[in-house]
Amino acid sequence: MVLTVLTVLTVLTGVVGTGRYSPAVDGALLGLVARAAGMFAVTNIDDILVLALFFGRCAGHRGAAVRVVIGQYLGFAAILVASLAGALGAGLLPRPAIAYLGLLPLLLGIRAAWGVWRDRLVTGPDAGTGPDAGPDAGTDADAGPDPDAGPDADASVLTVAAVTFANGGDNIGVYVPVFATAGPAGLVGYSAVFLVLVGVWCGVGRFLATRPPVARTLARFGHLLLPAVLIGIGLLILVEGHAFGL
Repeated sequence: MVLTVLTVLTVLTGVVGTGRYSPAVDGALLGLVARAAGMFAVTNIDDILVLALFFGRCAGHRGAAVRVVIGQYLGFAAILVASLAGALGAGLLPRPAIAYLGLLPLLLGIRAAWGVWRDRLVTGPDAGTGPDAGPDAGTDADAGPDPDAGPDADASVLTVAAVTFANGGDNIGVYVPVFATAGPAGLVGYSAVFLVLVGVWCGVGRFLATRPPVARTLARFGHLLLPAVLIGIGLLILVEGHAFGL
């Protein structure tokens, strides 16, 4: 995969002028890949936990994992577009507005928490927390799952995309100044590496969610962890950005 990325970057950035590679070119490409990978890892480390929670919530639901991946790509694509626009001076996302992105995960977390509370009122306080509880716990043949509170709703494309974008305030703050000085070739290079690493991040999140100990924990407590994580992310973004005078 690394060789493929390097080849694509070489062609797109127009460094193949002599028809052969040179140590200087190879070093520049490797340096760009290393910088891009480091930036991505530092600014998206918390997304692994969120992705694992999303994948855990959609376990056993056909097509739900694909929706998580699509949502993650859409959310990160929005981050990338906002960063590129900021670097090019378009002013698409004013800096003071970034802090208010925290409202998205906060509201989604409150919505998910309300769904959990409503399910407990219907099925009893022990539903979804027993050793046999899973993604479908708390439903029965008569009532059926609540379409607004089930795993599919928690891991919908729009939900994942919104959480990813809202959690990208730090990404935008880091990417804009780097992109502003990277030049056209650098922008293509950073974008290509980032988009490849989004897939890697999804793979890591999926891997964690399918490990037996992690899967059991997510199956038992995922319906509680997801709202807590989303609310925590939202509050952190609001506080760090001094939104509402915080």
